Amino acid sequence: MKFGPVPLAEAAGAILAHSAFAGGRRIAKGSLLAREDLEALAAAGLAQVTVARLEPGDVGEAEAARRLGAALVPDPRAAGLSVSEPVNGRVNIHATGPGLLDVDAARVLALNACDPAITLATLAPLTRVGPGVLVATAKIITYAVPGAALDRACALAGGALRLRPVVLETAGLILTDAPGQTARLGAKGRAAVEKRLRALGMRLAAVREVPHDASAIAGALSGLAGDILLILTGAATSDPADDAPAAVRMAGGRIERFGMPVDPGNLLFLGRYGDRPVIGLPGCARSPALNGADWVLERLACGLAVTGADIAAMGVGGLLKEIKTRPHPREG
Repeated sequence: MKFGPVPLAEAAGAILAHSAFAGGRRIAKGSLLAREDLEALAAAGLAQVTVARLEPGDVGEAEAARRLGAALVPDPRAAGLSVSEPVNGRVNIHATGPGLLDVDAARVLALNACDPAITLATLAPLTRVGPGVLVATAKIITYAVPGAALDRACALAGGALRLRPVVLETAGLILTDAPGQTARLGAKGRAAVEKRLRALGMRLAAVREVPHDASAIAGALSGLAGDILLILTGAATSDPADDAPAAVRMAGGRIERFGMPVDPGNLLFLGRYGDRPVIGLPGCARSPALNGADWVLERLACGLAVTGADIAAMGVGGLLKEIKTRPHPREG
């Protein structure tokens, strides 16, 4: 692509690089200059304009953006994504339902290395999104790019993005009543859990409120409805042998991980009861603010396996915004 100032006599058919005002009207940047545009510019006293001209093999910004968007999402229904029409060399990609954004980081990095003018920006991998949320934007920075570079970028784009939809529909919740606990605490916890589930398109199938006792929690697990089982205790779970994890083992389940390197969220535990996952929610789950339990719940809801190693890896980026209402904040 050729770019630079040229005399008005040589600008017909070129792309105007910068908006200009002439004859009481605005000629927008990116416009293909017609003869009447040049006459208006000349009448306004201009002798030259800065323009871009495509060379053989170049692809204009709109077509380049369209091709890149189509390569990123060749089957929108299967990917759970939609692609906008190009505007100013940009296409936006949105989620069409609730789920987690799956990003192939290696492909995105390689795509962005094809040519500095061919760019793709995405949300972080496994970010939870809902319908209509912008998950990525592809932008052609210059007015045209070399076709060969665009072809390389499009070849890399396939499989770089997709939405992992929520596949589990329900959750069961056990709330424990610790000595001295107010009724408001249990209600607050239930409301926060229901809000999280609604954001995922899930519903609360059952709630059982029991005394804060291992045998009572174990009994509540038996027959509890829900694809995912959640335990929110009135007293913090501070050890793998504490009441809630002990109750899962007592009921015939197992504990796969106690504790996580995400704050807030350290006191989470993960287990299984039969073929269903069990999440021991940390006390911060009573707040609507993001915490480590959200990351575990979201992955499980979308059918992803969550191992102890996965939870350990969450420590990178796991220092989340402090919850002001925490009884024991990180500082002070």
